[in-house]
Amino acid sequence: QVQLVESGGGLVQAGGSLRLSCTASVPISFISTMGWYRQAPGKQRELVAQITNDDTASYGNSVKARVTISRDNAKNTVHLQMDNLKPDDTAVYRCIADKYLGRGTYWGQGTQVTVSA
Repeated sequence: QVQLVESGGGLVQAGGSLRLSCTASVPISFISTMGWYRQAPGKQRELVAQITNDDTASYGNSVKARVTISRDNAKNTVHLQMDNLKPDDTAVYRCIADKYLGRGTYWGQGTQVTVSA
């Protein structure tokens, strides 16, 4: 079982930055892919960013060039740096860990990000 704890959400003005963190209860070097999804009220869940355990990153089209995902294996933490935030980025952001020791998909509880105009 993998537990994920997110932090770093909050309220920010448009154009501002936030850094989200997701800390796992297990060594993330044994997790194939970690990432972030988001879901705004009335909208479908969408991929924000993900990173594999060989540090290959990919990003959702709506945030590409404004976010950076990184892994800190020593701290079992994945970070999501978000810059030039827009009101449309307002959503609950949830961390995901896919395939711990080859099995399972695990979700964090989510952290709210609100961007004011």
